[in-house]
Amino acid sequence: METFDVAIVGAGIVGLAHACLASRAGRKVAIFERSPRASGASVRNFGMLWPIGQPPGPLRQMALRSRDLWLEFLSDAGLPYRASGSLHAAYREDEADVGREFVEKASLLGYECGWLSAKETLARTAAMRPEGLLGALWSPTEVTVDARLVIAGLTRYLEQKAQVSLFRNCVVREVTAQRVRVGVETYHAGAVIVASGSDFETLFPEHFAASGVTRCKLQMMRTVAQPEGWQLGPALAFGLTFRHYPAFEMCESLKALKTRVAEETPEFDQWGIHVMASETASREVTLGDSHEYGLDVSFFDRAEINRLILNYAREYLRLPRFEIAETWHGVYAKHPGVPYLIHEPEATTRVVTVTSGIGMTMSFGLAESVLRRLGLLP
Repeated sequence: METFDVAIVGAGIVGLAHACLASRAGRKVAIFERSPRASGASVRNFGMLWPIGQPPGPLRQMALRSRDLWLEFLSDAGLPYRASGSLHAAYREDEADVGREFVEKASLLGYECGWLSAKETLARTAAMRPEGLLGALWSPTEVTVDARLVIAGLTRYLEQKAQVSLFRNCVVREVTAQRVRVGVETYHAGAVIVASGSDFETLFPEHFAASGVTRCKLQMMRTVAQPEGWQLGPALAFGLTFRHYPAFEMCESLKALKTRVAEETPEFDQWGIHVMASETASREVTLGDSHEYGLDVSFFDRAEINRLILNYAREYLRLPRFEIAETWHGVYAKHPGVPYLIHEPEATTRVVTVTSGIGMTMSFGLAESVLRRLGLLP
């Protein structure tokens, strides 16, 4: 029976983050991935590391710590990233009210942010339409990665440089008493991390059934490559996004914005739409997204949702090429009350599930916390 210090179920970003940190601490690590490569939510997102969206307190501190760890491993693995910050653009007065109020309140809570005039905003990005722009909330802490590229790159890094054992096409059927069973094979591990994302049925289904967790489906799209030399600049968000992230709940002015959106464009609330834009390593622009909740996620995408996202993006976003090259959907775990779940079925086993669409942002900070509590990090 082959023995490892840490066995990780799932090669998405939460599993990879645990593997990176455990391996760096000198632990013998194995990853078991049911597919040839990670193909879930970890490669179907904006690639945004988004501390600005996290509420003050432990979550924001974890997000900032996660960002620092991300940068360490991206540098060590030689993977590209854009530490270009973020802009939340305001084209309506109620959006500007939220942005300004957030700067006033959040600055006192340790957030690095500021309010930019329209002229100052346009000096940071050529991708926003100047007509009607009132200004933008600026934050320097956000980082953008190309999710597909970095997930594949971190996997190679772990195999080649960190000497992590990766078992592909291996469905783990049982975890018990420091043992991982894969088909007829059994492996021993001092600790087991189950990071299986939105798969609630294979391992510890009773935990997920009792937790109140459900699924969220989001639709996204990506443009063709933009011209050589063009850059998006900071990752971009618009007024609808103030409704989405919990950090902005501190703003009293948010209620007026939510009321106006509900009255003018109820379809945005119906499908949970807010619009953001990020740039890939190959200069494509990723656009999205929507939010549909329920355990029974349809594998059919709605053309109406993509149309709403794209029409809104065209209204405020200025791209040299707006042709859409790809559309897709992703599915992640969602809980109405907590950002992540950690289940402890045994003393040496942890089931770690990010339940709020912030896996890329929180992965490394969360992994550090879990491994430290297991005594695997100093």
